[in-house]
Amino acid sequence: MIYLDYAATTPISKSAINVWIKTNEDYFANSSSLHEAGSHANQLIQTCKEQLASLVGVRQEHVFFTSGGTEANQLALRSLYKAHKHKGNHVITSEIEHPSVHAFFQELKEDGVDVSYVPVNAQGLIEVEDVKRLTRSDTCLASIQHVNSEIGVIQPIALLGKWFRMHGIPFHSDCVQSFGKIPLDLYSFHTDAISVASHKIHGPKGMGAVFFSKDCNWVSTVPLTTHQSGFRPGTLNTPGIVAFTQAAIDSQQSITENLQHSWQLRDLFLNKLAPLGERLVIEGATNKQQQLPSIIGLAIHGVQGQYMLLSLDRYHICISTGSACQSQKQDASPVMRAIYATEQERLRFFRISFGRMTRESDLIYTAEKIIEIANDYQ
Repeated sequence: MIYLDYAATTPISKSAINVWIKTNEDYFANSSSLHEAGSHANQLIQTCKEQLASLVGVRQEHVFFTSGGTEANQLALRSLYKAHKHKGNHVITSEIEHPSVHAFFQELKEDGVDVSYVPVNAQGLIEVEDVKRLTRSDTCLASIQHVNSEIGVIQPIALLGKWFRMHGIPFHSDCVQSFGKIPLDLYSFHTDAISVASHKIHGPKGMGAVFFSKDCNWVSTVPLTTHQSGFRPGTLNTPGIVAFTQAAIDSQQSITENLQHSWQLRDLFLNKLAPLGERLVIEGATNKQQQLPSIIGLAIHGVQGQYMLLSLDRYHICISTGSACQSQKQDASPVMRAIYATEQERLRFFRISFGRMTRESDLIYTAEKIIEIANDYQ
């Protein structure tokens, strides 16, 4: 099998598996229990929080664990909104956010909150001037993703964060696709909170986290919650936390090397697709500083993306037609609606996403099959 759907999920690494097994054997106690075994489990969790906090420039007491990226987004946004809703009845997000973020803002909209959706340009990028234009005196929350999961564009989070900070507007960013792949720093980003997920960086599924800045004001959304300072109820998943931390450390240590490798793989793959000529459309940013290389959004004139996915699957090549969170729905994702004018264009889209385990030979073979399928489909 050739797996090219890393933006959906990644295989768990051996180092993460090993520490997960070890933690299950030696630190299985409830970390909230007062006996010695519980205390040891809690100490291990505190060590993990300290290590994770150091990766993004926050303090360990501002790290909170969740069941994944979706819950991280929702809890972060609900906690921030509850703390700041008295400031106004207007919020800002973008047209191309993850479904979990769109769901939260849709709920606010149905409750009478005024929601502004920032548009994107043809490359899927947000213009800072559009954000400035939409900002109002009664704006009480903003959320803009860092890296898009379908076309890999990197939004200007630092510039946006500086603008929101100047106006006293709490700012959240979905960093699920960027964490462990490009450097993150809450201080330089001027963000109040970011959300991340374990399974995107070779950690276990079912683990995520929210990082708050030191001056961020948030409020518990679940009454009588005592776990994690009231952020999220429930016994902490100690083995999952430790395995997640191991995966995050591994990713951070090789972040520069992995980025360089990803650019080499991207250039190789796109060069191999060159025979398609003008039929091939490459989505995303043209400036390397605004593009995550490991996510490639593609379209081929005359070929539906779903047909390409199914055809490649016959050769045991795994790709995607977009976000896995949208895969069971027939309507186009917010990203497709934002960058494509017609339904025909949206249907052409498919995504290649790779990781540190991807080999050059995998991409060469995949490119050959894509060309073969495209030519046969004419």
